[in-house]
Amino acid sequence: MEGRGVTFDIVDADAIESGRATDAYFERTEAALDHAGRNPDVVAEVTADQFPTGAFEVLAGVKDAAHLLDGLPVDVDALPEGTLFDGGPVMRIEGTYRQFARYETSLLGFLSHASGVATAALETRTAAPDARVLSFGARHVHPAIAAMVERSALVGGLDGFSHVAAGDVLGREASGTMPHALVICFGRGDQESAWRAFHESVDEDVPRVPICDTYSDEKDEVLRAVAELGDDLDGVRLDTTSSRRGDFRHIVREVQWELAARGHGDVDVFVSGGLGPSDLRELRDVADGFGVGGHVSNADPIDFALDIVEVDGEPAAKRGKLSGKKDVYRTRDGGHHVGLAARPGPTGSSSLLQPLLRDGDIVRGFDVEDAAARARDDADAVSFRA
Repeated sequence: MEGRGVTFDIVDADAIESGRATDAYFERTEAALDHAGRNPDVVAEVTADQFPTGAFEVLAGVKDAAHLLDGLPVDVDALPEGTLFDGGPVMRIEGTYRQFARYETSLLGFLSHASGVATAALETRTAAPDARVLSFGARHVHPAIAAMVERSALVGGLDGFSHVAAGDVLGREASGTMPHALVICFGRGDQESAWRAFHESVDEDVPRVPICDTYSDEKDEVLRAVAELGDDLDGVRLDTTSSRRGDFRHIVREVQWELAARGHGDVDVFVSGGLGPSDLRELRDVADGFGVGGHVSNADPIDFALDIVEVDGEPAAKRGKLSGKKDVYRTRDGGHHVGLAARPGPTGSSSLLQPLLRDGDIVRGFDVEDAAARARDDADAVSFRA
C-alpha cells in the first residue's frame, strides 16, 4: 500500500489554517476593502435563530473553531461546548473585519456540522439514558471527518465509538467486536468456529460479544454462542436487517428470557442496525446497549450564519437580523434569553457567552467529558427530547 501516490479529495489542514478553505467572495471582499482602504472594527455574531424558538440544539465544534482563530488579533466569546441553545448568538467575534473575514466559511463549517451531530447524539442519549450507547456511523461519512463525528457524538453523551483512526486523534480506544463478514468467512453452519477464532485471537480486554443473527434465528445463534463460549461470553449482538426483523422488541425479550433460563442472565444483549431515538425508547427496558449509526453520523448541520451586528461602535445589521452586540442568558427555570449586551439580563439569570480568545490567545480548555456533562445537565434543565 505504501508509495501509491493516491490523492484523495480532501481539503487539508494547511488550506484551512491559511484561510484558503473559503468562499470566493471573501477573497474579493478583502480585495475591495483593501482597494478602498477600509477595515472597520466590527462585532460579528454566529447565530442559527435570532429569537429563542424552544427547539434546543447542542453546541459543538468550539475546539476546532478556536484553533482556527488562534493567533488572529481578535477577541472571541462563545457558549461553552455542550451548551444547549435555541436562539441568539453562540459565538461573538470582535476585531477589524479583514483579520477574520476569510475564515467565516471554515468557522461555520466547524460549528454547524459538529453541532448537528452532537444534537442527534443527545437525542439518542436521552432516549436511553441508562443504556450503553455507541456511535457506529463513521462508515456513512467521508473518512476525513470521522474524528469530528466521533468527538461530537461524545459531546452529545454517547459512551464510545467504533472508528479506529478517530480514536487515534481523540486519544480514545475504539469499541466494537465482530461483523457478519467474519461469520460468513467461516460459512453457514460453522458460526461457532468464527466465534471461537475471535475469542482466541483478540486481546483479553476486548469484550466477547459475538454477532448472533447471521444465518439463523436470533435465539438459536445466541444459545449456540452460549454453548461455545460459556462463561467467557460477555454479551451478544443482534443486528438483523429491519426487513427480516419482525417484532424486534419481542425477539430481544425472548433472547433475554432464554439466557436467564439457562443461568446466563448476566450476558448483555446489545442491539444495532438502523436505530433512532424512537427505537431506543421502545427497546431501552429490554436491551442493555445500542449501536447507533446513521441517525447520529448523518445528522443535518445546524444552519448557522455569521453576521456583522456592529461597525465602529454603531449598531448595524442586514435585513432580518438583529443589530447590536448581544448576550444570551439561562434562567433558573431553563429559559434561554437574548438581550443587548449593554443592558442587564433577566433577574437571576447567568450569562452563557464566555471568553474563548483574547487578542488571539485561546483562554479556555476543551474537555469532552465536561462538555458531555454540560449537555446532560442542560438537557434536564430545558426538558430536551427528540
